[in-house]
Amino acid sequence: MCDSELNVLVLGGGGREHALAWGLAKSARVSKVFVAPGNGGTAAAGGKISNVAIGHSISDFPALIEFAQSQNIGLVVPGPEQPLVDGVADAFKQVGIATFGPSAKAARMEGSKAFSKDFMKKHGIPTAAYGNFTDFEQACAYVREAKFDVVIKASGLAGGKGVLLPGNKDEALAALRTVMVDGAFGEAGSEVVVEEFLSGQEISVLAVSDGYTVRAFPAAQDHKRAFDNDEGGNTGGMGAYAPAPVATAELLAQVQRTVLQATVDGMRRDGFPFVGCLFTGFMLTADGPKVLEYNCRFGDPETEAVLALLDYDKCDLAEVLLAACEGRLDSVPLEFAAGRSAATVIMAAEGYPGTYAKGRAIAFGSAADSALVFHSGTAQDGAQTVTTGGRVLAVTGVGSTLAEALQRAYAGVGAVSFEGAHWRTDIGARAAKLSSDKGGLTYADAGVDIDAGNRLVDLIKPIVKATRRAGTDSDIGGFGGLFDLRATGFRDPVLVAATDGVGTKLKIAHDMGIHGTVGVDLVAMQVNDIIVQGAEPLFFLDYYACGHLDVEAARDFVQGVAQGCVEAGCALIGGETAEMPGLYAGGDYDVAGFAVGAVERTDVLPRTAEIMPGDVVVGLASSGVHSNGFSLVRKVIAHAGLDLHGPCPWTDGSLGAALLAPTRIYVKPLLPLVRGRLIKGMAHITGGGFTDNVPRVLPPNVGAELDAAAWPLPPVFRWISSAGGVAPAEMARTFNCGLGMVLVVAKEHADAVVATLADAGENAYIVGQLTAYSGEGERVTVKNTSGWTN
Repeated sequence: MCDSELNVLVLGGGGREHALAWGLAKSARVSKVFVAPGNGGTAAAGGKISNVAIGHSISDFPALIEFAQSQNIGLVVPGPEQPLVDGVADAFKQVGIATFGPSAKAARMEGSKAFSKDFMKKHGIPTAAYGNFTDFEQACAYVREAKFDVVIKASGLAGGKGVLLPGNKDEALAALRTVMVDGAFGEAGSEVVVEEFLSGQEISVLAVSDGYTVRAFPAAQDHKRAFDNDEGGNTGGMGAYAPAPVATAELLAQVQRTVLQATVDGMRRDGFPFVGCLFTGFMLTADGPKVLEYNCRFGDPETEAVLALLDYDKCDLAEVLLAACEGRLDSVPLEFAAGRSAATVIMAAEGYPGTYAKGRAIAFGSAADSALVFHSGTAQDGAQTVTTGGRVLAVTGVGSTLAEALQRAYAGVGAVSFEGAHWRTDIGARAAKLSSDKGGLTYADAGVDIDAGNRLVDLIKPIVKATRRAGTDSDIGGFGGLFDLRATGFRDPVLVAATDGVGTKLKIAHDMGIHGTVGVDLVAMQVNDIIVQGAEPLFFLDYYACGHLDVEAARDFVQGVAQGCVEAGCALIGGETAEMPGLYAGGDYDVAGFAVGAVERTDVLPRTAEIMPGDVVVGLASSGVHSNGFSLVRKVIAHAGLDLHGPCPWTDGSLGAALLAPTRIYVKPLLPLVRGRLIKGMAHITGGGFTDNVPRVLPPNVGAELDAAAWPLPPVFRWISSAGGVAPAEMARTFNCGLGMVLVVAKEHADAVVATLADAGENAYIVGQLTAYSGEGERVTVKNTSGWTN
């Protein structure tokens, strides 16, 4: 088949399939579009479009394949979810026919809500708190113990009807009985998801993926309830419009990064790459967009709206879908008409969403020509078009504004008639009013959520309170933190201050969705610098800057800071959270910390006058890479072709989680030795490794010789050296290489110091000695590093 000829087979018989056939027929390359089984609209469309009297259940797959082969079909586009879950894409792939739809394994993202929720949890994709249950009593126990309102969802496919919204715990328990015991949704309800009820506006994002690239259509909003003012029963959707005004460019960029790309990447890593339309429902919560559910196909009625917005002069729908099937989605344009809106209004049969009438004749007036009329539940009965489904027609208007699109859609509705027809009259009304009468700008319009900041403060107050110590109660919320130095018992103190960040280790925290450990890191970087001066850390303040305040991520970070403060014995007395849209990307953040400690004037370290050749160097084991050298670590990961979410080469769990092991805090084990004057000086081994940090505590005429054979090199550093080909000298000047702190002690005190540290739970080693330094050559040398490369 030459490039100018392409026959397409669309599976399904609703409004979505009519819209797909309409869009595909616009392709210059497409010769024929067959719709199986199709409806009255596709039967009467003429031109390239025609129906095929074959269904799309699993028993129909052989007939569909036989037809596709006989008609030289080059692209199959399944519409409904059931054939995808049943493996229709796999069936066509086996005979070499490109199919725009996921494999049965990938379609589990819609086929099992329990599976998709576990996937989101694994990959750090924002969603509601939840529990999956096959046992009725366990599900009831979860509901009783939940600290939030809940939603009950049948895990399997329930035709869009398997979500129940109870108003209280009694209703929730009754809903569980309805689904799990009474079997209201059949096998689909044999497993349920009980999840946190989320509030906010909903949006739907349809996106095309080839398993690597994912490209979104304009965000849409639909109306599920049957009647105006969101009253009546749930339906498959009574109307939709796009683009949704609430979906700002910044929000969509966040969705693209934190959900769509993260989902496609995660599915590929897990062994079931997604090819097809990923249709994701979001709730726009105060904490940012959260996933409500995944669908593995085009949505209905969203498809009727978004396909009307494609710029068919600049892109070809058939080429886009075929490119996705062939793994080259990034090579074709996907363009939408600038400054255009689309709105779809569903005309439903009398009785819908309950039992509805069928077989009623439909009359189409000439005014319907101003709109696109896609058939959802119709058939041809001789020369007449008659109703066959609950949702009968999807009437779509396009205009330069949402209000104009709605006017054209409703004009089209007014030109169509059939007995008992009903439709909602308020599709898009609130959004149109918002677009035309937005009023004055607010801080929220600029992307800053003051309410979210206040919620964060309320969440972290008890966390911060746990760090209180002598000198402060760790109350936050005022203009400044207070600390009473007199209450600490110092007689003639010198204050020691330190400030630092966490560096590019934050990139790994962002990618993994793990935020607590970097809070510990931030404290460790400061308090370890303070203890090397002989000082006791007293209080700490943090700074958290972000593009969009994710309250849960910020809370987890502060919880880590509080944990670090407790480990160090210092109080968290304040901080600052800065939301700066435009300066940071939506999901990114940076952190900094500031700590203050105190030491008696006579005990300040290092005591350089006492440090001399012959003194012993004692090293304290690190917990890993700590917080320095991550730019090189990330380069090694890229060089090795590894994924942070993949298995770690040197330990159990993922690579990213292993690298996020928090920096060890040495304050409490070292303070007794400092106060006993057993330590002459200390060096915190951070950026610069041994060669840059050890000289900072030495007199000008003293150097140091360390013996790499005296302590074990942790597996993470052996892997970095091997995978990145990093030379031992570069390792020693970049990383801690297994020693996060080194001490200078008199030779006669070395054994006692090591024993005391061991009693405190530290792994300590005598790792070298001080030498005379003439001013020439390396001041600090590390011998026997050849073992690092073996």
